Amino acid sequence: MTLNEFLILSKDITLVAVVLSLAVAFVRLARGPSLADRVVALDMMTVTLIAVCGILAISTGELALLDVALVLALVGFLATVALARYAERRDANGEEDQDD
Repeated sequence: MTLNEFLILSKDITLVAVVLSLAVAFVRLARGPSLADRVVALDMMTVTLIAVCGILAISTGELALLDVALVLALVGFLATVALARYAERRDANGEEDQDD
């Protein structure tokens, strides 16, 4: 096995693992049961999408995907902070999480 073949194989295995991680996070986002679980799942999905952009940037050589990953990281950070503030205010008002 040459070095180039090893790089292609490792890229493919990594992409499959990251997409599987994205699917597991989506299941946690859909099922819940609490708001905190959904916020963490959304944050994990954001991180895995950033990883997908990085892997695709390496495999295709398209550097614009790194810009997309950077913007996605910034938007994901702001979304996580906003959802955390919403959860904090929700708990301060005495509202409880509803189970499905």
